[in-house]
Amino acid sequence: MNTLSLAVRDSNTMLRRNLLHVRRYPSLTLNLLLTPVMLLLLFVYIFGEVMSTGIGDGGTGRSAYLAYLVPGVLLLTIGGTTIGSAVSVSMDMSEGIIARFRTMAIHRGSVLIGHVVGSVLQCVMSVVLVSAVAVAIGFRSSGATALEWLAAFGLLVLVSLALTWIAVGMGLVSPNAEAASNNALPLMVLPLLSSAFVPVDVMPGWFQPIAEYQPFTPAIETLRGLLLGTEIGHNGWLALAWCLVLITLGYFWSKAAFNRDPK
Repeated sequence: MNTLSLAVRDSNTMLRRNLLHVRRYPSLTLNLLLTPVMLLLLFVYIFGEVMSTGIGDGGTGRSAYLAYLVPGVLLLTIGGTTIGSAVSVSMDMSEGIIARFRTMAIHRGSVLIGHVVGSVLQCVMSVVLVSAVAVAIGFRSSGATALEWLAAFGLLVLVSLALTWIAVGMGLVSPNAEAASNNALPLMVLPLLSSAFVPVDVMPGWFQPIAEYQPFTPAIETLRGLLLGTEIGHNGWLALAWCLVLITLGYFWSKAAFNRDPK
């Protein structure tokens, strides 16, 4: 068996292992999913009438704000789901299973690949679930074509991959699951500090650079442009660049941390 076949076989085994863990211990995933769903319902039904006056597209009412809100909540969902990946990786490291894998005749990179692919699949399923809730309460796309829907899905997968690699790196360098959860918290906090809930230009002047020059705002604005027909401008290229940078950074960080000799 050649190296590629071995890598594919072992990565598939590790993927099945991680998905089985999700099925056996669903509480973490459910807790992470409840946050974006609750925020979606809270902002639509409690703050929707008020918040809609500042979205800047002429729309008013809950339906207008719901359309504005959903792309941001989808990115928030991805950020929250990847926290679970950091915790899972850290648990593997602290419980000694990684040390055992190191002694076995398996492809070395398959352990990380299994975590990454499993996390991306979880992100996609989480996005589908939150999207279903959004549609159930009235979200509708503004005439997006099939190509735009495909591009939106591709962007969500790319963001999931980028954040997962960062989360895996955080999990590898964390001493325990609690530390991993805390270290990965910015993946869920940053969307709250972006244009997810209100436009950047209505924020206080001192805060606008924080919201504008971060990975989530370009991705959210690109998603809005694809699904709602708003202007994308340079956000599409910025979102793609951020994803590629985070994937590269997360990959090499995770690889270095995983290959480091255990103390």
